Amino acid sequence: MIRDGPSDRRLRATVWGELLAEFLGTFVLICFGDGVVAMAVAALNQSGRGAAIFVASGDWLLIAWGWALAVALAIYVAGGVSGAHINPAVTIALAVRRGFPWAKVPSYIVAQMLGAFAGAALVYLNYHNAISSYEAAHNITRGALGGAADSTATFSIFATFPASFFHSSMIWPFIDQVIGTGFLVIFVLALIDERNMAPRSNLAPLLIGLAVAAIGMSFGANAGYAINPARDFGPRVLAWLTGWGQVALPGVHNYVWVPIVGPIVGGVIGAIIYDFFIHSVLVDRGVPEAAGVEAEGRVVREEADRA
Repeated sequence: MIRDGPSDRRLRATVWGELLAEFLGTFVLICFGDGVVAMAVAALNQSGRGAAIFVASGDWLLIAWGWALAVALAIYVAGGVSGAHINPAVTIALAVRRGFPWAKVPSYIVAQMLGAFAGAALVYLNYHNAISSYEAAHNITRGALGGAADSTATFSIFATFPASFFHSSMIWPFIDQVIGTGFLVIFVLALIDERNMAPRSNLAPLLIGLAVAAIGMSFGANAGYAINPARDFGPRVLAWLTGWGQVALPGVHNYVWVPIVGPIVGGVIGAIIYDFFIHSVLVDRGVPEAAGVEAEGRVVREEADRA
């Protein structure tokens, strides 16, 4: 049993409690998100459990559903304390359109980044043998970018990269991240909007996870659907520190900025679109907030003025 004193309890009652929740929620997100990619890329085929159970589309479905569950579980873990943003793009969008205090934004983002880094570190600790085995079996040189020894495949366990058909242009991967994150924030706001059809029985985290699965299946292949700066940058730093070098930072064609800036822009645009087409209409029609909808534990309830 963990024992603590009154000072510890007082500390957790402040914003520090929210930051601890954001750290742990993002940690869970990355453990199970990067973990499922490690399974698909290296662990299953190196463990003697078969090399071709899934190929291409099958692997993608495994990854999409794994990330969906990772998101849902992370929100269930942290939602009751911090609202489980677990994503700087969501935090910023809520600050822009839902009155989330701007003073909390930097600390939330730092907690999310640190949680993502720690989650990636745990995945690496657990799967480093499988990754090394995969690299040896396929003559991959960790840190090599391009050529026969290219290490992008194993790097993809931790962070994202653009499809090769974009060549050196990062404009379209950027647009891809704007689109994906825009949809994410639209879905999040719809699911927590008590004037709309907010789900009961605390189902919103599961449905947000399904939304992430839908985004991955419909908009994932162009750039890996990071749709979350912390999800990409924290593990990217871990990959850089563990030998992937230039593949991680700055990434192919200096890609590192795309899954940071794209989701932030997309999140704000998504919030503006949802409010213009749906939330403002509901408010102007005088639709009341639904009675009996659980307000806590659902990606954030930091609305200073819901109108």
